[in-house]
Amino acid sequence: MLTDVKVRNSKPTQKPYKLTDERGMHLLVTPAGAKLWRLFYRYGGKQKTLALGAYPDVSLTSAREKRDEARRLLAAGIDPSARRKAEKLAQADTFKAVAEEFVAKFEAKWVPTYAVKVRGRLAWLYPFVGDRPISEIKAPDLLAALRPLEAAGKAETARRTRSVAGQVVRYAIATGRAENDPTAALRGALAPSKGGHHAAVTEPKAFGALLRAIDGYEGEPVTRAALRLLPLVFARPGELRHAQWSEIDLDAGQWVIPGARMKMGAAHVVPLSTQAVALLRELHPLTGRRAYVFPSLRSRDRPMSENTINAALRRLGYDKDTATGHGFRASARTMLDEVLGVRVDLIEHQLAHAVKDPLGRACNRTAHLPERVKMMQRWADYCDALKAGSRGVAAAGGI
Repeated sequence: MLTDVKVRNSKPTQKPYKLTDERGMHLLVTPAGAKLWRLFYRYGGKQKTLALGAYPDVSLTSAREKRDEARRLLAAGIDPSARRKAEKLAQADTFKAVAEEFVAKFEAKWVPTYAVKVRGRLAWLYPFVGDRPISEIKAPDLLAALRPLEAAGKAETARRTRSVAGQVVRYAIATGRAENDPTAALRGALAPSKGGHHAAVTEPKAFGALLRAIDGYEGEPVTRAALRLLPLVFARPGELRHAQWSEIDLDAGQWVIPGARMKMGAAHVVPLSTQAVALLRELHPLTGRRAYVFPSLRSRDRPMSENTINAALRRLGYDKDTATGHGFRASARTMLDEVLGVRVDLIEHQLAHAVKDPLGRACNRTAHLPERVKMMQRWADYCDALKAGSRGVAAAGGI
Protein backbone atom coordinates (compact mmCIF):
# COMPACT_ATOMS: atom_id res chain seq x y z
CA MET A 1 0.00 0.00 0.00
CA LEU A 2 1.37 3.38 -1.03
CA THR A 3 2.02 6.44 1.13
CA ASP A 4 2.40 10.12 0.14
CA VAL A 5 6.09 9.97 1.04
CA LYS A 6 6.72 6.91 -1.13
CA VAL A 7 4.92 8.49 -4.08
CA ARG A 8 6.74 11.79 -3.67
CA ASN A 9 10.17 10.13 -3.40
CA SER A 10 9.77 7.78 -6.35
CA LYS A 11 12.41 8.45 -9.03
CA PRO A 12 12.46 7.69 -12.77
CA THR A 13 14.62 4.87 -14.11
CA GLN A 14 15.62 3.77 -17.58
CA LYS A 15 12.45 1.70 -17.82
CA PRO A 16 8.90 2.45 -16.65
CA TYR A 17 7.87 0.72 -13.44
CA LYS A 18 4.77 0.40 -11.25
CA LEU A 19 4.17 1.06 -7.56
CA THR A 20 1.16 -0.95 -6.47
CA ASP A 21 -1.45 0.49 -4.12
CA GLU A 22 -4.58 -1.61 -3.53
CA ARG A 23 -7.82 -2.68 -5.19
CA GLY A 24 -6.24 -2.62 -8.65
CA MET A 25 -4.69 0.85 -8.50
CA HIS A 26 -1.02 1.58 -9.13
CA LEU A 27 1.34 4.46 -9.91
CA LEU A 28 3.20 4.22 -13.23
CA VAL A 29 6.55 6.06 -13.16
CA THR A 30 7.95 6.77 -16.63
CA PRO A 31 11.59 7.33 -17.65
CA ALA A 32 10.66 10.98 -18.33
CA GLY A 33 9.63 11.39 -14.70
CA ALA A 34 5.84 11.39 -15.12
CA LYS A 35 3.85 9.74 -12.33
CA LEU A 36 0.55 8.41 -13.63
CA TRP A 37 -2.31 6.86 -11.66
CA ARG A 38 -3.84 3.78 -13.30
CA LEU A 39 -6.58 1.32 -12.39
CA PHE A 40 -6.67 -2.26 -13.64
CA TYR A 41 -10.14 -3.80 -13.77
CA ARG A 42 -12.11 -6.46 -15.64
CA TYR A 43 -15.31 -5.81 -17.53
CA GLY A 44 -17.12 -8.23 -19.82
CA GLY A 45 -14.40 -10.78 -19.28
CA LYS A 46 -11.67 -8.41 -20.55
CA GLN A 47 -8.77 -6.76 -18.73
CA LYS A 48 -8.99 -2.96 -19.02
CA THR A 49 -7.10 0.09 -17.76
CA LEU A 50 -8.55 3.41 -16.58
CA ALA A 51 -6.39 6.55 -16.26
CA LEU A 52 -6.99 8.37 -12.98
CA GLY A 53 -4.76 11.39 -13.50
CA ALA A 54 -1.15 12.44 -12.89
CA TYR A 55 0.66 13.14 -9.65
CA PRO A 56 1.02 15.74 -8.08
CA ASP A 57 -2.07 17.30 -9.76
CA VAL A 58 -4.02 14.28 -8.52
CA SER A 59 -2.93 13.34 -5.00
CA LEU A 60 -2.91 9.82 -3.58
CA THR A 61 -6.16 10.54 -1.74
CA SER A 62 -7.85 11.93 -4.87
CA ALA A 63 -6.67 8.98 -6.95
CA ARG A 64 -8.20 6.56 -4.43
CA GLU A 65 -11.48 8.49 -4.57
CA LYS A 66 -11.51 8.19 -8.36
CA ARG A 67 -10.70 4.46 -8.02
CA ASP A 68 -13.57 3.95 -5.58
CA GLU A 69 -16.02 5.79 -7.85
CA ALA A 70 -14.95 3.59 -10.78
CA ARG A 71 -15.46 0.45 -8.71
CA ARG A 72 -18.94 1.64 -7.70
CA LEU A 73 -19.80 1.94 -11.39
CA LEU A 74 -18.48 -1.58 -11.97
CA ALA A 75 -20.66 -2.88 -9.12
CA ALA A 76 -23.63 -1.32 -10.91
CA GLY A 77 -22.71 -3.04 -14.17
CA ILE A 78 -21.29 0.09 -15.82
CA ASP A 79 -17.94 0.20 -17.60
CA PRO A 80 -16.12 3.29 -16.19
CA SER A 81 -14.11 3.74 -19.40
CA ALA A 82 -17.29 3.77 -21.49
CA ARG A 83 -18.88 6.24 -19.05
CA ARG A 84 -15.90 8.57 -19.39
CA LYS A 85 -16.03 8.45 -23.17
CA ALA A 86 -19.74 9.26 -23.07
CA GLU A 87 -19.09 12.23 -20.78
CA LYS A 88 -16.34 13.53 -23.05
CA LEU A 89 -18.63 13.18 -26.04
CA ALA A 90 -21.33 15.12 -24.22
CA GLN A 91 -18.83 17.86 -23.41
CA ALA A 92 -17.81 18.02 -27.08
CA ASP A 93 -21.44 18.58 -28.03
CA THR A 94 -22.14 21.52 -25.71
CA PHE A 95 -23.24 24.79 -27.25
CA LYS A 96 -19.87 26.36 -26.42
CA ALA A 97 -17.86 23.48 -27.90
CA VAL A 98 -19.86 23.53 -31.14
CA ALA A 99 -19.72 27.34 -31.29
CA GLU A 100 -15.94 27.39 -30.89
CA GLU A 101 -15.62 24.74 -33.59
CA PHE A 102 -17.91 26.78 -35.85
CA VAL A 103 -15.84 29.94 -35.34
CA ALA A 104 -12.55 28.12 -35.90
CA LYS A 105 -13.84 26.72 -39.17
CA PHE A 106 -15.19 29.94 -40.67
CA GLU A 107 -13.33 32.79 -38.98
CA ALA A 108 -10.64 32.97 -41.67
CA LYS A 109 -13.33 33.94 -44.20
CA TRP A 110 -14.72 36.76 -42.06
CA VAL A 111 -13.69 40.38 -41.87
CA PRO A 112 -11.83 40.82 -38.55
CA THR A 113 -14.38 43.28 -37.17
CA TYR A 114 -17.20 40.83 -37.89
CA ALA A 115 -15.28 38.02 -36.18
CA VAL A 116 -14.94 40.17 -33.07
CA LYS A 117 -18.69 40.81 -33.07
CA VAL A 118 -19.51 37.11 -33.44
CA ARG A 119 -17.23 36.20 -30.55
CA GLY A 120 -18.75 38.94 -28.42
CA ARG A 121 -22.29 37.69 -29.07
CA LEU A 122 -21.28 34.12 -28.29
CA ALA A 123 -19.56 35.26 -25.09
CA TRP A 124 -22.89 36.74 -24.01
CA LEU A 125 -24.65 33.41 -24.61
CA TYR A 126 -22.11 31.14 -22.90
CA PRO A 127 -23.14 31.83 -19.28
CA PHE A 128 -26.72 30.92 -20.19
CA VAL A 129 -26.34 27.90 -22.50
CA GLY A 130 -22.60 27.31 -23.02
CA ASP A 131 -22.40 24.13 -20.94
CA ARG A 132 -25.69 22.69 -22.18
CA PRO A 133 -25.72 19.88 -24.79
CA ILE A 134 -26.68 21.71 -27.96
CA SER A 135 -29.29 19.10 -28.84
CA GLU A 136 -31.17 19.85 -25.60
CA ILE A 137 -31.36 23.64 -25.92
CA LYS A 138 -34.91 24.90 -26.39
CA ALA A 139 -36.32 28.23 -27.55
CA PRO A 140 -37.13 29.39 -23.98
CA ASP A 141 -33.48 28.80 -22.99
CA LEU A 142 -32.25 31.16 -25.68
CA LEU A 143 -35.03 33.64 -25.05
CA ALA A 144 -33.95 33.86 -21.41
CA ALA A 145 -30.45 34.76 -22.63
CA LEU A 146 -31.76 37.47 -24.97
CA ARG A 147 -34.28 39.14 -22.67
CA PRO A 148 -31.61 41.02 -20.64
CA LEU A 149 -30.37 42.62 -23.87
CA GLU A 150 -33.90 43.74 -24.68
CA ALA A 151 -34.36 45.10 -21.18
CA ALA A 152 -31.19 47.16 -21.62
CA GLY A 153 -32.61 48.74 -24.77
CA LYS A 154 -30.41 46.68 -27.09
CA ALA A 155 -33.08 45.08 -29.24
CA GLU A 156 -30.90 45.06 -32.35
CA THR A 157 -28.06 43.37 -30.44
CA ALA A 158 -30.54 40.78 -29.18
CA ARG A 159 -31.69 40.11 -32.73
CA ARG A 160 -28.15 39.74 -34.03
CA THR A 161 -27.19 37.50 -31.10
CA ARG A 162 -30.16 35.26 -31.89
CA SER A 163 -28.92 35.14 -35.50
CA VAL A 164 -25.45 33.99 -34.42
CA ALA A 165 -26.99 31.34 -32.16
CA GLY A 166 -28.97 30.12 -35.15
CA GLN A 167 -25.81 29.78 -37.24
CA VAL A 168 -24.21 27.65 -34.54
CA VAL A 169 -27.27 25.42 -34.15
CA ARG A 170 -27.60 24.93 -37.89
CA TYR A 171 -23.91 23.96 -38.00
CA ALA A 172 -24.65 21.43 -35.26
CA ILE A 173 -27.56 20.05 -37.31
CA ALA A 174 -25.34 19.76 -40.39
CA THR A 175 -22.70 17.87 -38.39
CA GLY A 176 -25.19 15.50 -36.80
CA ARG A 177 -25.22 16.90 -33.26
CA ALA A 178 -28.67 18.47 -33.22
CA GLU A 179 -31.96 17.94 -35.00
CA ASN A 180 -33.93 21.16 -34.53
CA ASP A 181 -33.20 24.88 -34.67
CA PRO A 182 -34.79 26.53 -31.61
CA THR A 183 -33.99 30.02 -32.91
CA ALA A 184 -36.66 29.63 -35.59
CA ALA A 185 -39.31 29.66 -32.86
CA LEU A 186 -37.98 33.01 -31.59
CA ARG A 187 -39.10 34.94 -34.66
CA GLY A 188 -41.68 37.36 -33.41
CA ALA A 189 -40.76 36.76 -29.77
CA LEU A 190 -38.21 39.57 -29.65
CA ALA A 191 -39.09 43.24 -29.64
CA PRO A 192 -38.47 44.91 -33.03
CA SER A 193 -35.27 46.89 -33.14
CA LYS A 194 -35.48 50.63 -33.50
CA GLY A 195 -33.28 52.38 -36.00
CA GLY A 196 -32.04 49.17 -37.54
CA HIS A 197 -31.55 50.93 -40.87
CA HIS A 198 -28.99 53.65 -41.41
CA ALA A 199 -30.61 57.03 -41.98
CA ALA A 200 -30.39 58.06 -45.62
CA VAL A 201 -31.57 60.85 -47.92
CA THR A 202 -33.29 59.15 -50.85
CA GLU A 203 -35.40 61.96 -52.34
CA PRO A 204 -33.48 63.48 -55.30
CA LYS A 205 -34.02 67.16 -54.51
CA ALA A 206 -33.03 66.69 -50.85
CA PHE A 207 -30.04 64.60 -51.91
CA GLY A 208 -28.89 67.40 -54.21
CA ALA A 209 -29.09 69.79 -51.27
CA LEU A 210 -26.98 67.41 -49.20
CA LEU A 211 -24.34 67.22 -51.94
CA ARG A 212 -24.22 71.01 -52.14
CA ALA A 213 -23.80 71.20 -48.38
CA ILE A 214 -20.91 68.73 -48.58
CA ASP A 215 -19.21 70.81 -51.29
CA GLY A 216 -19.45 73.76 -48.90
CA TYR A 217 -17.90 71.91 -45.96
CA GLU A 218 -15.25 74.12 -44.34
CA GLY A 219 -13.56 71.59 -42.08
CA GLU A 220 -10.39 69.58 -42.64
CA PRO A 221 -9.56 69.06 -46.35
CA VAL A 222 -9.13 65.29 -45.92
CA THR A 223 -12.52 65.01 -44.21
CA ARG A 224 -14.11 67.11 -46.96
CA ALA A 225 -12.57 64.85 -49.61
CA ALA A 226 -13.93 61.74 -47.87
CA LEU A 227 -17.38 63.33 -47.65
CA ARG A 228 -17.32 64.18 -51.35
CA LEU A 229 -16.04 60.79 -52.48
CA LEU A 230 -18.34 58.60 -50.38
CA PRO A 231 -21.55 59.43 -52.33
CA LEU A 232 -19.75 58.72 -55.62
CA VAL A 233 -18.48 55.25 -54.66
CA PHE A 234 -21.15 54.38 -52.02
CA ALA A 235 -18.80 51.93 -50.31
CA ARG A 236 -19.22 51.15 -46.64
CA PRO A 237 -17.66 53.94 -44.55
CA GLY A 238 -15.21 51.48 -42.99
CA GLU A 239 -14.03 50.39 -46.44
CA LEU A 240 -13.49 54.02 -47.44
CA ARG A 241 -11.69 54.96 -44.22
CA HIS A 242 -9.20 52.12 -44.66
CA ALA A 243 -8.61 52.76 -48.37
CA GLN A 244 -4.92 52.75 -49.31
CA TRP A 245 -3.27 54.40 -52.27
CA SER A 246 -1.77 51.06 -53.29
CA GLU A 247 -5.30 49.77 -53.98
CA ILE A 248 -6.18 52.62 -56.34
CA ASP A 249 -5.24 52.89 -60.01
CA LEU A 250 -6.15 56.42 -61.06
CA ASP A 251 -5.14 55.87 -64.68
CA ALA A 252 -7.40 52.82 -64.94
CA GLY A 253 -10.10 54.48 -62.82
CA GLN A 254 -10.37 51.56 -60.44
CA TRP A 255 -10.21 50.85 -56.71
CA VAL A 256 -9.80 47.19 -55.67
CA ILE A 257 -10.71 46.60 -52.01
CA PRO A 258 -8.97 43.48 -50.60
CA GLY A 259 -11.20 40.65 -49.43
CA ALA A 260 -9.83 40.96 -45.89
CA ARG A 261 -11.71 44.25 -45.53
CA MET A 262 -14.93 43.21 -47.21
CA LYS A 263 -17.93 41.99 -45.25
CA MET A 264 -18.35 38.96 -47.54
CA GLY A 265 -14.61 38.19 -47.54
CA ALA A 266 -14.07 38.58 -51.31
CA ALA A 267 -12.11 41.33 -53.09
CA HIS A 268 -14.34 44.03 -54.56
CA VAL A 269 -13.83 46.30 -57.58
CA VAL A 270 -15.08 49.88 -57.39
CA PRO A 271 -15.02 51.64 -60.80
CA LEU A 272 -14.08 55.28 -60.34
CA SER A 273 -15.94 57.90 -62.32
CA THR A 274 -14.05 60.83 -63.85
CA GLN A 275 -15.35 62.94 -60.95
CA ALA A 276 -14.00 60.47 -58.38
CA VAL A 277 -10.61 60.29 -60.12
CA ALA A 278 -10.38 64.09 -60.22
CA LEU A 279 -11.18 64.27 -56.53
CA LEU A 280 -8.49 61.71 -55.67
CA ARG A 281 -5.90 63.45 -57.85
CA GLU A 282 -6.65 66.64 -55.97
CA LEU A 283 -6.17 64.82 -52.65
CA HIS A 284 -3.00 62.95 -53.64
CA PRO A 285 -0.55 65.80 -52.90
CA LEU A 286 -1.89 65.89 -49.32
CA THR A 287 -1.84 62.20 -48.42
CA GLY A 288 -0.23 60.37 -51.35
CA ARG A 289 3.07 59.81 -49.54
CA ARG A 290 1.31 57.82 -46.82
CA ALA A 291 -0.40 54.45 -46.98
CA TYR A 292 -3.92 55.65 -46.20
CA VAL A 293 -5.93 57.80 -48.58
CA PHE A 294 -7.81 59.26 -45.62
CA PRO A 295 -5.42 59.21 -42.66
CA SER A 296 -6.28 60.13 -39.11
CA LEU A 297 -5.83 63.75 -38.14
CA ARG A 298 -3.85 62.58 -35.10
CA SER A 299 -1.60 60.04 -36.77
CA ARG A 300 -0.91 59.78 -40.50
CA ASP A 301 -0.11 56.09 -40.00
CA ARG A 302 -3.67 55.27 -38.96
CA PRO A 303 -6.92 55.57 -40.91
CA MET A 304 -9.52 58.21 -40.29
CA SER A 305 -11.66 57.69 -37.20
CA GLU A 306 -14.93 55.85 -37.68
CA ASN A 307 -16.80 58.86 -36.23
CA THR A 308 -15.29 61.48 -38.54
CA ILE A 309 -17.74 61.28 -41.44
CA ASN A 310 -20.88 61.22 -39.29
CA ALA A 311 -19.48 64.03 -37.15
CA ALA A 312 -18.94 66.09 -40.30
CA LEU A 313 -22.55 65.47 -41.36
CA ARG A 314 -23.72 66.68 -37.94
CA ARG A 315 -21.58 69.78 -38.40
CA LEU A 316 -23.42 70.40 -41.67
CA GLY A 317 -26.72 70.25 -39.78
CA TYR A 318 -27.79 66.69 -40.63
CA ASP A 319 -28.73 64.76 -37.47
CA LYS A 320 -28.39 60.99 -37.04
CA ASP A 321 -32.03 60.43 -38.00
CA THR A 322 -31.58 62.23 -41.33
CA ALA A 323 -28.23 61.24 -42.82
CA THR A 324 -25.33 58.90 -42.05
CA GLY A 325 -22.19 57.87 -43.88
CA HIS A 326 -23.57 54.38 -44.40
CA GLY A 327 -26.81 55.89 -45.69
CA PHE A 328 -25.18 56.95 -48.96
CA ARG A 329 -25.46 53.30 -49.99
CA ALA A 330 -29.24 53.43 -49.60
CA SER A 331 -29.34 56.77 -51.42
CA ALA A 332 -27.53 55.33 -54.43
CA ARG A 333 -29.49 52.06 -54.30
CA THR A 334 -32.83 53.87 -54.33
CA MET A 335 -32.15 56.46 -57.01
CA LEU A 336 -30.21 54.16 -59.35
CA ASP A 337 -33.20 51.84 -59.30
CA GLU A 338 -36.19 54.16 -59.07
CA VAL A 339 -34.92 57.20 -60.98
CA LEU A 340 -32.25 55.98 -63.37
CA GLY A 341 -33.78 52.55 -63.95
CA VAL A 342 -30.49 50.64 -63.63
CA ARG A 343 -30.72 46.85 -63.42
CA VAL A 344 -30.99 45.80 -59.80
CA ASP A 345 -28.39 43.05 -60.13
CA LEU A 346 -25.78 45.62 -61.24
CA ILE A 347 -26.56 47.79 -58.25
CA GLU A 348 -26.34 44.83 -55.88
CA HIS A 349 -22.98 43.82 -57.37
CA GLN A 350 -21.64 47.32 -56.80
CA LEU A 351 -22.96 47.34 -53.24
CA ALA A 352 -20.92 44.14 -52.72
CA HIS A 353 -24.02 42.20 -51.78
CA ALA A 354 -24.14 38.46 -52.46
CA VAL A 355 -25.42 37.97 -56.02
CA LYS A 356 -25.66 34.54 -57.63
CA ASP A 357 -25.80 33.50 -61.27
CA PRO A 358 -28.67 31.42 -62.70
CA LEU A 359 -26.91 28.23 -61.52
CA GLY A 360 -26.78 29.48 -57.93
CA ARG A 361 -23.05 30.21 -57.94
CA ALA A 362 -21.69 33.33 -56.28
CA CYS A 363 -20.51 35.82 -58.91
CA ASN A 364 -16.91 37.01 -58.81
CA ARG A 365 -15.55 40.48 -58.21
CA THR A 366 -15.40 41.42 -61.92
CA ALA A 367 -18.94 40.31 -62.79
CA HIS A 368 -20.59 42.80 -65.21
CA LEU A 369 -17.66 45.16 -64.75
CA PRO A 370 -18.09 47.07 -68.06
CA GLU A 371 -21.74 47.73 -67.23
CA ARG A 372 -20.82 48.79 -63.71
CA VAL A 373 -18.23 51.21 -65.06
CA LYS A 374 -20.98 52.86 -67.12
CA MET A 375 -23.34 52.84 -64.16
CA MET A 376 -20.85 54.53 -61.83
CA GLN A 377 -20.13 57.28 -64.37
CA ARG A 378 -23.82 57.80 -64.93
CA TRP A 379 -24.40 58.00 -61.18
CA ALA A 380 -21.66 60.63 -60.80
CA ASP A 381 -23.15 62.67 -63.66
CA TYR A 382 -26.56 62.42 -62.00
CA CYS A 383 -25.10 63.65 -58.71
CA ASP A 384 -23.66 66.66 -60.57
CA ALA A 385 -27.07 67.34 -62.07
CA LEU A 386 -28.71 67.17 -58.65
CA LYS A 387 -26.14 69.58 -57.21
CA ALA A 388 -26.94 71.97 -60.06
CA GLY A 389 -30.61 71.75 -59.16
CA SER A 390 -31.65 69.63 -62.14
CA ARG A 391 -33.67 66.42 -61.85
CA GLY A 392 -34.23 65.82 -65.53
CA VAL A 393 -32.03 62.78 -66.07
CA ALA A 394 -33.15 60.20 -68.60
CA ALA A 395 -33.77 56.53 -67.75
CA ALA A 396 -30.93 54.07 -67.78
CA GLY A 397 -30.85 53.09 -71.41
CA GLY A 398 -29.43 49.60 -71.38
CA ILE A 399 -27.73 49.21 -68.01
